Parts: sequence; structure tokens; C-alpha cells
Amino acid sequence: MGKYKITVVGAGNVGSVIANTISQRGYADVCIIDIEEGLAKGKALDMNQQCAIIGSDSKVFGGNDYRITEGSNISVITAGIPRKPGMKREDLIETNSKIVKGIIENLIKYSPNTYIIVVTNPVDTISYLALKVSGLSRNKVIGMGGILDTARFKYYIKEKTGYSYESINCFVLGGHGDEMVPVVSTTTVGGKYLKNLLSTEEIKEIVEKTKKGGAEIVNLLKTGSAYYAPGMAVVEMIESILFDKKKVLPCSVFCQGEYGIENIFFGLPVRLGKDGIEEIIEIPLSEEEKQLLEESAKSVKATHLILENLKII
Repeated sequence: MGKYKITVVGAGNVGSVIANTISQRGYADVCIIDIEEGLAKGKALDMNQQCAIIGSDSKVFGGNDYRITEGSNISVITAGIPRKPGMKREDLIETNSKIVKGIIENLIKYSPNTYIIVVTNPVDTISYLALKVSGLSRNKVIGMGGILDTARFKYYIKEKTGYSYESINCFVLGGHGDEMVPVVSTTTVGGKYLKNLLSTEEIKEIVEKTKKGGAEIVNLLKTGSAYYAPGMAVVEMIESILFDKKKVLPCSVFCQGEYGIENIFFGLPVRLGKDGIEEIIEIPLSEEEKQLLEESAKSVKATHLILENLKII
């Protein structure tokens, strides 16, 4: 039996990558919850039989009854609908907020001390909802977005420079959307500043590709959105918390004055350890980046206001 217990709500592609990876690594038991009971149970059974092949002692449970989640150390919410062509942001927020509100209430009923990682979009606003509905302290509710955006930024830097990923240090901050802010000024590649390695035009191209990274995958797949990278981004967060790694990762967190931003969930560098968000790291920014971050915060605030006006919380 695994030492820890992880719940994943949503048996779609992202949730399946998370549950499967954890069960393969063997350090935790996994609960998969989905409104479609058969889907959750079927995937759990398949993963259990995979564990028999690879010798993992993790147990995977599946179903639609939240009682199986009791005592979860970390709960991940991936459930919700994707934004469809022509769908208003307000409609997406309303639908997913109602779905996630019920999920949170059930999770907290059976695991009142759980940490919550939110994946459901719009992630900054749904994380805000999760904090308010759960009643948990702000260090225990975290949105996944910046790790994925940073991975895309790093990918395009590697494509252009040829350096190993391990030699690239960078962050993408801000809202998880078109207003994200890839921080170029402090990005280093092999110890050298990116701005000293590439031309302004080359850097601009990388930034634009980073912002459109998710949309590019959607256009190529034609049947959905990315799931391998988002799933592994969540696993990175889970392991940093469970094993007290204290990694500095860009995550959506509830701001209380950091970077001059207040009362919204926003992507910032945080140190993740056994106490969840243990520190919000303030890194130096150029004047242009400060302005872009401010504009991104305004956009996220507007989305939060839509949620508040719906009076769901």
C-alpha cells in the first residue's frame, strides 16, 4: 500500500496522466472520481493491472462516490468543460464554477485537511472559488498553470539555442492565458542571459510561440487539448509537496500584496514543500515586465468579478 493518498477528480486525459504516473511510481494510492462511474472504475482497473506488470504496490480506486477519497493528502481537480469555439468566458466560468463548487464540498467533507491543486479552467478564477468554498488557508490551494507555460517557454528556448533543458532557467508569470508574462530579463541559458544570446526578434518569436503553445496543440489534435505536459506539471507539484522538495515553481496563488497584487489568484514563483506554498518568491523584473504583469492582473481581476457577480460563492 502506498504511503500517501492522492485523489484525482476527472477521469479525462489530464486526470488519467496524473493518476497513471503516480500509480506507476508507487509512492501513493490513487482515487479517481468521475461523474461517469464506469469510466473511473475502468481506468482504475486498467492501472491496477498495469501495476501488476511493473511491480508497483500502489492501489488505484475508481468511482463516483466521494467516500473512497477519505483521508486524501492531496486532491487534484481536473473536471469541467473545455471552452468551445464561440463560448463566452462568462458561460465557461458559470458552468465550471458550479461543477467545481460541488466537488470541493465533497472533497472537504471526507478530507478536511487535504491540499487542493486546481487544473480546471479558467484556472486562476476556479482556484479563487476553491479557496473560498473550501475554507482552507491560502497555502493549501494552488492552481496549475505557470509550470506548463514555463515548460513551453523552455521548449522554444531549447529549440532556438540547442542547450539542455537543465541549463535553461526561466519563468512565466501572470494569468494562465493570453496575458501570461514570459520573464525574459532574468532568463539564463548556460549561465548567460538570453537577451545576450538571441536577437530581439528571435526572443519575440519565442514569447509569441509560448503564448500560443496551448492553442497550437488544440489545432493539431482537433479533438481536445494538451494533457501529457499538464498532467506532468501536476505530478511535479504533488511530489514537491509530498517529499518536501521545496522546489521553486510558478503556480497560481492567492496574492496578498506580493508584486503589488492583491485579492486574486495569480501566477507567481512559489516554494512548494510539505506545508504547501511556503514562500512567494519576488524576482527582479524590468519596467516593461512590471507593466505587463499589472495588465495581466487586471485581466484576471475582471474574470474574478464575473465569478463574484454570478453569486455562486
